[in-house]
Amino acid sequence: MKSIFLTFLLTTMITIKLVAQQPQSVEGNVNNWPVHEYELTINEEMMNFTGDPVKAMTINGGIPGPLLEFTEGEYAKIHVTNNMDVETSVHWHGLLLPNFFDGVPYLTTPPIMPGETFTYEFSLKQSGTYWYHSHTGLQEQRGVYGAIQINPRNQKMEYDQDLVLVLSDWMDENPHKQLKNLKRGNEWYLIKKGQVQSLNKVLANNALGAKLKMSWQRMPDMAISDNYHDLFLINGKPLQQYPDFEPGEKVRLRFVNASAASYFWLTFGGEDPFLVSADGKDVVPIKKNKTLIAVAETYDLIVTIPSSGKLEIRATAQDGSGHASAYLGTGNIIPAPVIPEPDLIEMMKKMMAMDMKMGAPASKFRPEKNDSIEVMKKYSMEMDMDMGMETEMNVDKMQMEDHEMPLKKDPMIMDPKKKPIPDSLVIGDNMKTAGSPVFNYDYLRSPEPTTISDDQPLKEMLFNLTGNMNRYVWSINGVPLSETDKIKIEQGQKVRITLNNLTMMHHPMHLHGHFFRVINKNGEYSPLKHTVNVAPMQKTVIEFDANEYGDWFFHCHVLYHLNSGMARVFSYDTPRDERLESYPLANLTTEANEFFTWGEITGASHMTEFYATTTNIRNQFRLKGEYGWNENLEATLTYERYLNDFFRVFVGGNIENEGEDSLDELETTAVVGIKYLLPLLIDSELNIDNKLRPQVAFNAGLLLFPRLELFGEYEYQADFGWVEELEDGEDFNDETTWQVGLEYVLGKGVRLMGSYDSRFGAGGGISLWF
Repeated sequence: MKSIFLTFLLTTMITIKLVAQQPQSVEGNVNNWPVHEYELTINEEMMNFTGDPVKAMTINGGIPGPLLEFTEGEYAKIHVTNNMDVETSVHWHGLLLPNFFDGVPYLTTPPIMPGETFTYEFSLKQSGTYWYHSHTGLQEQRGVYGAIQINPRNQKMEYDQDLVLVLSDWMDENPHKQLKNLKRGNEWYLIKKGQVQSLNKVLANNALGAKLKMSWQRMPDMAISDNYHDLFLINGKPLQQYPDFEPGEKVRLRFVNASAASYFWLTFGGEDPFLVSADGKDVVPIKKNKTLIAVAETYDLIVTIPSSGKLEIRATAQDGSGHASAYLGTGNIIPAPVIPEPDLIEMMKKMMAMDMKMGAPASKFRPEKNDSIEVMKKYSMEMDMDMGMETEMNVDKMQMEDHEMPLKKDPMIMDPKKKPIPDSLVIGDNMKTAGSPVFNYDYLRSPEPTTISDDQPLKEMLFNLTGNMNRYVWSINGVPLSETDKIKIEQGQKVRITLNNLTMMHHPMHLHGHFFRVINKNGEYSPLKHTVNVAPMQKTVIEFDANEYGDWFFHCHVLYHLNSGMARVFSYDTPRDERLESYPLANLTTEANEFFTWGEITGASHMTEFYATTTNIRNQFRLKGEYGWNENLEATLTYERYLNDFFRVFVGGNIENEGEDSLDELETTAVVGIKYLLPLLIDSELNIDNKLRPQVAFNAGLLLFPRLELFGEYEYQADFGWVEELEDGEDFNDETTWQVGLEYVLGKGVRLMGSYDSRFGAGGGISLWF
């Protein structure tokens, strides 16, 4: 294996230079490079991964799509035909290309309409491992993705064969329905994965105090991944066999994480592999057995086929909900280290012990106000956060340590004693910047300096990454994409961004059309990437050379976060391409602001209930109806406006009768009020009707066991006779109603219930969610 490093070192030392400023991309084959063409056809087909056929989206009949292999210095022409009945698109992830062919519909490129063919064409000015995928809705989750391998003109690395391994996650459920279920804020997917933090588990782990602290800050259960996936795949299968490799062969494994939402821990049987490339860019080779590959990242690692036995390569979902394996060679299995499932309750205890302030708004009160600095300070930590809390990944340390290459005296080799990132490069405190011992990029070192000239004008920005798990709204600086303007940048600027993650989720942030420096302890040798993971409650600093034109997308690559608002558009403020005149940008910017509708109907022995909600980021319509078999009825229809994550105002109407068996005495009133989510996740309401009768209401739920929830509701209304006179001798009338009950979760849409209601009495039945 030493030859790998020595060859790389010799080649790099001969060619080392400052990173050249990439010229602005140009359309057309201006250099008359050889043309390399592919034809791709996107179609809808029935696919069966789990035993249940599901309508999926395929490229040339498969998932993933075909590997597109090129050589640096070729001119790519890729003809994409849409045989579906919905529009589609293809983005060329990580490629430097003309703006018009970047593939973001309505922003840079027209969508591909049903029955149409669109030709993407661009010069291949780079080499490495990249990928392509749909940038339309949730199509990537349904199968529209594939890998790209661009071989260099001159090979620097010694190895025998390439093997591209495309990692992905698969769900049988319609992705849009899963997003809707996340929007309604229930815990079904954590229940299904066995990761819900119900009261019995909290008490058993002595974590009640931590749970109360979490709930006081209006935080739901801990989660590493929001979604539930049925399978995790390598090149379209949960288990792959590659028996044709010979003992002693060096194989360059080109990993592409094409998942919609899943990070993976990569572990390897046998000798530790050499990590040689990240996001298509060469790095100083380093032995590394355990590597976290974020959504949309690519890594190349070189393994040696053992003299006997077959090598296991294992990709374990970061949340511990499953894995996929590939085997290279023949004979007895040489297993890869197994990553244990994370202990979410232990993570919660460690975080709450630090008195962390959470809950930065995802949809703030004044979207136009630039208060990112104030928000950063308000939600800063008072002490270092040991993200080693996720060292539930306790793989054998002797096997899992990162081993630097020999020749330690060479200046290209990482110096573990090097000073951390300078304060001058970070907006705000520097405590959280790449501070996690588990989640940072210090192991990546560019073989040549990546610095951008200090002579270039500096544009510096702070992006707080913000989210609300209860309503599933994701944003930057508390503003979703639909509520913000483009961010203006100018050619020739050095753009530096402090990414400050104020959420408990990882966010893989991707910039189209550019590579950026991920500032780490390697200083001027900090690596170049197109996608960077920003760990929970941590900071990452990136900077890029503004050398392009047009508009470029910047967003979280967790597909469900992107489709819930966590995105921005960088604009060079150049004229919009005339070819996009018929494709309004609003079709993209409002995509994450769509309305979702859900409801619930309960039939019980003492009453029936019906709820229906239609909502987007700021607006909500809600219908609630209750009817007791004693002919006591109440129904309310409201329009609600969210002013921020927790506070909303509403107007509506109410119809009810005053007592039992009195349907002929229905009373209709108008109502106006406010609703506020209190600490401990208690919904509160204060309203007044057109008879000037004030009312206060509260409701909350508590998961006692993984599938058993305790719920309660309380309403109190007073009538002071301000509109209608009271009976003689009365100063006011009041009415109190309440309900307490239990629900048992049978499935995503079915629950058994039993309750006592002060109006309808006691009873039980079934609730159906839709």
